[in-house]
Amino acid sequence: MTVTPIRAKELKHEVKDLSLAPLGRQRIEWAGREMPVLRQIQDRFAKERPLEGIRLVACCHVTTETAHLAIAIKNAGADSLLIASNPLSTQDDVAASLVADYGIPVFAQKGEDNDTYHRHVQIALDHRPNIIIDDGSDVVATLIQERQHQIADLIGTTEETTTGIVRLRAMFRDGVLTFPAVNVNDADTKHFFDNRYGTGQSTLDGIIRATNILLAGKTIVVAGYGWCGKGAAQRSSGMGANVIVTEIDPVKAIEAVMDGFRVLPMAQAAPLGDIFITVTGNKHVIRAEHFEVMKDGAIVCNSGHFDIEIDLKSLGAQATDVKDVRNFTQEYRLKNGKAVVVLGEGRLINLAAAEGHPSAVMDMSFANQALACEYLATNKGKLAPGLHSIPAELDKEIARLKLQAMGIQIDTLTAEQTEYINSWTAGT
Repeated sequence: MTVTPIRAKELKHEVKDLSLAPLGRQRIEWAGREMPVLRQIQDRFAKERPLEGIRLVACCHVTTETAHLAIAIKNAGADSLLIASNPLSTQDDVAASLVADYGIPVFAQKGEDNDTYHRHVQIALDHRPNIIIDDGSDVVATLIQERQHQIADLIGTTEETTTGIVRLRAMFRDGVLTFPAVNVNDADTKHFFDNRYGTGQSTLDGIIRATNILLAGKTIVVAGYGWCGKGAAQRSSGMGANVIVTEIDPVKAIEAVMDGFRVLPMAQAAPLGDIFITVTGNKHVIRAEHFEVMKDGAIVCNSGHFDIEIDLKSLGAQATDVKDVRNFTQEYRLKNGKAVVVLGEGRLINLAAAEGHPSAVMDMSFANQALACEYLATNKGKLAPGLHSIPAELDKEIARLKLQAMGIQIDTLTAEQTEYINSWTAGT
């Protein structure tokens, strides 16, 4: 990848330290080794420039993998700007390199407070975007609530989180989603792999980096058995843990049972767990009555998008003392004498304490994001307001390119087979 040095100080940005750029560039290049699909899209975009003249803002976790999405968007010709989608998910060296080495305006710092985060959302909207890449729908929600006059500028948005899709569906139900939104999250090459394998591995990576504890033999309670919960449960089991799943959906609960896991209500699981992982997308999944009955030293963490799944306010009210015991690890001493340990301030543990999903799986997720932006631009004015799926042919093309890069071949239908599966007259 060719990098052209720029005069970074002349580019608007808010990053921690531009001197971190050399390390960030090194790590970005390392991640690129595992992202062959997005690299092909970057190369094509550089030739075809499908986003020429389009103002685009991306609200994403600023990681080495996101850097390659940002580079693809720039190669496509967009006038782009990047902000963080979570106060603890930014990798400061990556943010510095995107500014200094790639000429991309970035407004993100690891550990930024909520006021700074919301100010960065406003900076993103000041860019008057035509396309928004969102991660949790904060930018879109702020646009609708506070910047109605800018909706006319918008071609559409893309969203790649379950939480964000839930919010977009609620917006459409309430009649305020008056523009197209591409549902990247539900693309097969996204949620089957990113949510399951990416979240599964990176969540445990974050827990281990924050605590350095042995998972084998521990009882791990996974709240939620969507694709992220499946990944967390499967990887925990693979590390030798005893896994309990909590669910509100009877179908998912049956699936968890048949996958070999115990299923209990949180009230019954709370006294049994050594480690708790929330991945529901809902609020206060673990709350006061659960903290009260947990084992002394129980560890709780969240891998859902927002820091609302663990009721930290009620935990703080029960505590007589709170202290840092390791990086990203706080011990709450309760009035009953027991301690509850919270990782990553209840934010995404895989990004707060670790590096997020491995680049090989984000290759497909961000390929979907890049192609979704091209799809919006190509179909400007043609898409109805509301949620739109990634076209099936794009989904399959991403899978085909990934297999090709992995050196894996698959079968193709014969003419006879094609005729058979498209016919209703042929029978036994």
